[in-house]
Amino acid sequence: MKTRFFSLFAVVAMLASCTATPKTDYAELVNPKIGSGGHGHVFVGANAPFGMTQVGPTSITQEWDWCSGYHDSENSVIGFSHTHLSGTGCGDLFDVTLMPVTGAVEYGRGRLGDYTTGFWSEADRSQEVVEPGYYSVPLTRYNIVAEMTATERGGLHRYTFPKSDEAAVILDLVHGGCFDRPEDLYAQAVSDTRIEGRRHSWGWSNNQKVYFVIEFSKPFESFEPIGEYGFYYRINFKTEEGEQIGVKVALSSTSPKGAELNFNEEVKDKDFETVRAETRAKWQNELRKIRIYGASDEQMEIFYTGIYHMYVAPSLFSDVDGTYRGADNRVHVNPGHDTYTTFSLWDTYRAKLPLMTITHPERMDDVINTMINICQEQGFLPIWHLWGWDNGCMVGSPGIIAVSDVVAKGIKGIDAERAWKAIYKSAMHDIRGGKYRKQYGYMPNDLQGESIAHDMEFAIADAAAYEVAKMLGKEEAQYLEERSHSWMNYFDPTVGFPRGKSSTGEWREDFNPYNASRIANEYCEGNAWQYLWLVPHDLEKLVECFGGVEQTIAKLDELFTADTKMEGEDVTPDISGLIGQYVHGNEPSHHIIYFYTMLGEPWKAADRLYEVMDTMYSTDVDGLSGNEDVGQMSAWYIMTTLGFYPVEPAAGKYVIGVPMVDRAEIDVEGGEFIVERKGYSETARYIQSVELNGKALNRNYITHDEIIAGGKLSFKMGEQKTCWY
Repeated sequence: MKTRFFSLFAVVAMLASCTATPKTDYAELVNPKIGSGGHGHVFVGANAPFGMTQVGPTSITQEWDWCSGYHDSENSVIGFSHTHLSGTGCGDLFDVTLMPVTGAVEYGRGRLGDYTTGFWSEADRSQEVVEPGYYSVPLTRYNIVAEMTATERGGLHRYTFPKSDEAAVILDLVHGGCFDRPEDLYAQAVSDTRIEGRRHSWGWSNNQKVYFVIEFSKPFESFEPIGEYGFYYRINFKTEEGEQIGVKVALSSTSPKGAELNFNEEVKDKDFETVRAETRAKWQNELRKIRIYGASDEQMEIFYTGIYHMYVAPSLFSDVDGTYRGADNRVHVNPGHDTYTTFSLWDTYRAKLPLMTITHPERMDDVINTMINICQEQGFLPIWHLWGWDNGCMVGSPGIIAVSDVVAKGIKGIDAERAWKAIYKSAMHDIRGGKYRKQYGYMPNDLQGESIAHDMEFAIADAAAYEVAKMLGKEEAQYLEERSHSWMNYFDPTVGFPRGKSSTGEWREDFNPYNASRIANEYCEGNAWQYLWLVPHDLEKLVECFGGVEQTIAKLDELFTADTKMEGEDVTPDISGLIGQYVHGNEPSHHIIYFYTMLGEPWKAADRLYEVMDTMYSTDVDGLSGNEDVGQMSAWYIMTTLGFYPVEPAAGKYVIGVPMVDRAEIDVEGGEFIVERKGYSETARYIQSVELNGKALNRNYITHDEIIAGGKLSFKMGEQKTCWY
């Protein structure tokens, strides 16, 4: 899609990584089932890194814990869909579903335990195989083994049938996921092996358009529309015992032509095993960008599964020729870069996207240019962009933070002036309570729902935008810096928490710091305990509010020892993974432990980081303490393993925590960045000193430029609880 220029060193390193056989099979370390139970909501199936398609099973159940279409607690399958979400708190997609069957069936989603109500089947999970780029499971009702693999924009299926004169594959265009509501469904057989069609729907992503091409490996006996409107289609075959029928599928958001282009480029001339091997190799290349040593088997499994889960999204949204559907619902020609979607930005601006600025600078410019295009198309930077539509989920304006962070880091391929226009336009927009901040200096709780949550996230966005304005010498820098402290309007020293305030300046009377109600509350998926600390950009001002560092640390200690109760109406299950009132299962808490390092007591950060790593992550199906949130939960684990974390968005630095392994090697632009831990034991678990490239690091952070230049960050560990900087 674009031309890139590399240094000789980078070219040699790239060729070496492509030709050398890695000593470790990192794909073997991945357990995609981690997070498939509990509230993890992860996708289980086959996909390529950052792919448009996620090919895997979809269940009957449509409750909250089935947002990805799959949950470990029940084994129904209504078919194998080509789009799925992973780790989200809402459900959608599940487009273009194929279900192999034999014999007569009822056409419908069905009811658990009753085969007379639909064409669903139980899956034999004891024989299920899930690995990067491949999925297989037997369907017990039909004695059929279903296998699938994926390219970036396509999916390949292989169904092993019993002997049957009534074998078939059902194309189900009706059933999407959870919020999905079908609007315009169509399919036609254009030959005795090929079907083309479209699926348009509304849901969490409104006005979603999917076009598809499906080709079978053998001619079908007949193509049978089911029902008056033909939203199910039965493709009939006669099969011998053990006969395999292959199916190739490609998708596009733009047009039938786009689907055909993607089909011809990615799947037409490739067989199942070739694609399976190629996609596994793509995963291997992604997984080995960070290599860790001196970790337990459990740590290795969690770590590399985390990388795998991170790179389900952002997902490609453009066709192979660069054409894409914009946020204005118009089809746009190739803008000179790949276009992406699935931007869960309230979650991922915190650690996932910053980590990708280290490991994927060559992809992040495309991601950010996509966001800038979205701003031009819809009038503001994305919030939660999904398949061409911004559903506006969560609070604040996180696209400002994501774009500002990358621009401030100087990622190549981004026009900083063009990015600035999108940043400032979004910062000054009236939506989501923005007009009230301009009028009152904060968001009054009688005018804006979830006012504190919105305002505090906007304050973080202002701080990030300020960094870009300062870098570019913009006169708006001072205004943004001043507005980044707007959260202070809510800090009530009489209660020691941020408290709702009306447009007339009156405090909320029935204040309760444990109130996490989803109804008529100032917070979003939390309470005053968590939002007290939602100032990653402004810790110094919070210290002023408390009257000093000592008082701030005392309050921070109290966060982890407070009662775990959550009070109020309809408390969201997203508030999970509690240590006192610290909530690791939800993003507003993710930076808080690192405040201990910033406040001069890094040993307390170490103790709490060890605790979270040991208690909030495991190799079980319920191995995450909350939704995966499109990779943010795993990104926290990965960065914490490495020993540093991006607390302050767009500041270009990472606060030191404590390294969790003896050695980590990260492929970066300058070659390799190494993190080394020396002298660690169960008792010698605190940092005594830190060196960067052999020189003492007498500060509590490392810069982005220092990491991407390559080099070595060395930690000397010991028993003494000390402030090493």
